[in-house]
Amino acid sequence: MKAFITVIGQDKVGIIYKITSVLFKNNINILDINQTLIENYFTMIMLVDLSKMNADFTSIKNALENKAEEIGVDVKIQREDIFTSMQEI
Repeated sequence: MKAFITVIGQDKVGIIYKITSVLFKNNINILDINQTLIENYFTMIMLVDLSKMNADFTSIKNALENKAEEIGVDVKIQREDIFTSMQEI
């Protein structure tokens, strides 16, 4: 199973490190990543492989949301099938 993770917020040191540390701890592989700065706003989207994760989807979602709150950014995770179906509507 694959998922998309999006991160948006004010730019600051360590955003990528802190978000990807959650993925590392849960054995989630990054398949593709794109990040950019628009003025002082950080944006990132990742396609990740969940097939070998060592926790359930809800636990991963909660861990990412907790980390995002800690560092002051917004993060969303959506399964690839849900993301794709939303784009087709």
